[in-house]
Amino acid sequence: MNNNTSTMIQLLSPFNGVSCSLEQVPDAAFAQKLVGDGFAIDPTSNVLHAPCDAKITQVHPSQHAVTLTTEAGVEILLHIGVDTVKLKGEGFNALVKVGDTVAAKTPLVEVDLDKVACGVKSLRTVVLLTDRERIVSLTPTTAKRLAVGDLLFSAELAQAGAAVVKSCDMLQSASIKVINPTGIHARPAAAIVGALKPFTCDVMLEKAGEQVNARSVVALMGLDIAFGDQVVILAKGPDQQAAIDALSAAIASGLGEEGANEAASDTADKAFDPFAEPSLLLQTSQDPRQLVGVEASPGQAKGRLYVINAEVPKFDTFASDPTAQQQKLDHAIKIADATLIELVDELRGKAMGQKADIFVAHQELLADPDLYEKCLVELQQGKSAPYAWDKSVCRQADKLAAMGNQLLAGRAADLVDVGNRVSRILAGLPQDTIPEALPENTIIVAKDLAPSETAKLNPAQVLGICTTLGGASSHSAILARAMGIAAMAGVEAKVMELHGTQVLLDTAKGYLLLEPTDSELAELSHQQAANEQLKALAFADKDNTAVTTDGVQVEVAGNIAKVAEAEKLVAMGGEAVGLLRSEFLYQEQTSAPSEAEQEQAYRQVLTTLGERPLVVRTLDVGGDKPLSYLPLPKEDNPFLGERGIRVGLDKPAVLRQQLRALLKAASAGRLRIMFPMVASLFELKLAKQVLQEEAEKLAIDTSGIEVGIMIEVPSAAVMADLLAEHVDFFSIGTNDLTQYTLAIDRGHPKLAAIADGLHPAVLRLIDITAKAAHAKGKWVGVCGGLAGEKDAVPILVGLGIDELSVSVPSIPEVKHQVRSLSQQACQKVAADAMACADAKAVRELMHAPNTLIAVTGGVASA
Repeated sequence: MNNNTSTMIQLLSPFNGVSCSLEQVPDAAFAQKLVGDGFAIDPTSNVLHAPCDAKITQVHPSQHAVTLTTEAGVEILLHIGVDTVKLKGEGFNALVKVGDTVAAKTPLVEVDLDKVACGVKSLRTVVLLTDRERIVSLTPTTAKRLAVGDLLFSAELAQAGAAVVKSCDMLQSASIKVINPTGIHARPAAAIVGALKPFTCDVMLEKAGEQVNARSVVALMGLDIAFGDQVVILAKGPDQQAAIDALSAAIASGLGEEGANEAASDTADKAFDPFAEPSLLLQTSQDPRQLVGVEASPGQAKGRLYVINAEVPKFDTFASDPTAQQQKLDHAIKIADATLIELVDELRGKAMGQKADIFVAHQELLADPDLYEKCLVELQQGKSAPYAWDKSVCRQADKLAAMGNQLLAGRAADLVDVGNRVSRILAGLPQDTIPEALPENTIIVAKDLAPSETAKLNPAQVLGICTTLGGASSHSAILARAMGIAAMAGVEAKVMELHGTQVLLDTAKGYLLLEPTDSELAELSHQQAANEQLKALAFADKDNTAVTTDGVQVEVAGNIAKVAEAEKLVAMGGEAVGLLRSEFLYQEQTSAPSEAEQEQAYRQVLTTLGERPLVVRTLDVGGDKPLSYLPLPKEDNPFLGERGIRVGLDKPAVLRQQLRALLKAASAGRLRIMFPMVASLFELKLAKQVLQEEAEKLAIDTSGIEVGIMIEVPSAAVMADLLAEHVDFFSIGTNDLTQYTLAIDRGHPKLAAIADGLHPAVLRLIDITAKAAHAKGKWVGVCGGLAGEKDAVPILVGLGIDELSVSVPSIPEVKHQVRSLSQQACQKVAADAMACADAKAVRELMHAPNTLIAVTGGVASA
């Protein structure tokens, strides 16, 4: 061959590993050289490197394949493993983007070999020259074991043929639906090329207005054709109709790929609709005038529904000028950031620092370099700025939401909020979806509300919120509670069709009453007035002890999460701090608090409380409470892994430091130390051992310091008789105890309504715990959400609970309620509650007139 018409190329090994021929790759498309010719390597290292100097011309969306083009126009495909497209990017991290110029041995893709190997047939990676027609000769290495940069093979290539371009006189097929389960990846693309071999005409494939040469596997992969996409075939030449007919039939039948079965797919589509019936898990009301939901923020309100149907920005997929699109995206991000800065300043100016922090987090998400880099990759591939931004945000949000972590799922919602803000700017729409001016007595209705939308609501106009999605632990729910706006989540979807309807919203009863009558409106007004009167009466008696009508005293304490809240507790008549969430010391700063800082905080609370006891829960992180400077291992089920006392036992230096600070501060008041999430005697003994060791080092007598544990895990409740021998008290965390007993995440938007702490299974565990504690002469409290619930207080008093630790504002009302109860009567009601079938039946029991009479000293009916 004349050297003037050929090119020599040497391709280096992209991995450390064992070399092998294409025939040894367990995939027909590669083994039969349908995608291209070259060589393969079985990797033993985890980073894919460039085999030569080249430019990155394609990175597959799943990041398992990279295409490079040399200065001489030679196209090289690197494809990691077999069937790796099915992983949808899991286990791959592209280190380069389209347009990058790389030298030989430059790292291209980082691979989690263990994760990928578990999900695919083989890790064997092919290095292919995609234009087989140009290959004159190919000489592979004779070495078996290669290091990155060793010669893999060399080749002599002829000059490239003329490029295929679209012309106005090309024959065009009808649209064809792609039925391949994972779209047109390497194997079906090779099948397309194979189907065209008998024909001489030029053929192109088109998707959404973009055309590529149908004889190029890499070009076909670059169209990113997914399952269900529509494609069109274009052809020009003497056998153009025959080529279109053959290729149309091949694509329509799935290109021979397993699982691509149009007939079965169509039949299934027509015969079965998995969404034809509403969920049986979602609550629905039998009363056509009531729509049920889950309380997200307590309250009662009457008003008119104002339905928010957020306008979805429309955008084109493709754009011709990547630079202009990048400038457009940069401008939109800049505007969004400026808006967030204003919002943060406005909230901080109103002393709403906790709310402002949410939008500081939004700014961080907006500035995420990885998110921006993924957008640039899309732009370089000819996508529009709105498309690139939307795709990158959705992909990242889906990853966060899929991690099974409540906190990360919340971050996914925040990311979508930020993404929508930028998308609306790009579309020329207002950033806010809710009008600034709303009618008075409005009850907002939406599928969900973003935190930024909730924060801007005016409580003088908006009295309530109803969403069909969301949950009680979302940022929006937290903001609604802080703003005093009644809110209900998980409301039946038909509420979205009721704009302008007058309603009564009662979150405690968990329903929305449509078109209330005058008598129902009057009843609500009467109830609201009675509630206000009750609050005033309770506040007037806040400093009196909570003693039942038959002489049983119940300590009413408060849950606090800051030093300053101790003063509020004293002012509200709190008799103790039943739970100080010590993680506030750790979460409010970027580095671990010093021992001296911790001691000062505990000492300050003890001093404020005087003779009142202080229960400090040791650091309770993990699960939905991560710490940036205390990285915990990534877990599939973080609520079932390292959290609570397990974190302290796994990192004893952290636990020891906190215990030293507590011991040093103990002289300032009545200290009680409580270990969280104890599931076994083994964990409890280890924690007490660490406490005793630190006390001995400091020469501090611990006889005056009570030590207890939280009962949050069913195993601890069941084993409470053994655990009671080693503690001074139990405190039952009903939120987590409910979650673990019922196996329902308490923030789950669909299941939250049935994650009810009044479930008889939870009540029975509380009963077991209380009896075990009292049998050993130990006291038992409840510091979870049930402690402050009106329906639950009589049952807890009946079960013999000695202390109720509630939110600080609820202290006067809980004390007032306890004073109205007869413990003897409550015992009968508690027994009836434990015999109920479910939480709904328990609540019906507690609302029955006979029960109300019984718990105040009357006689309960049979």
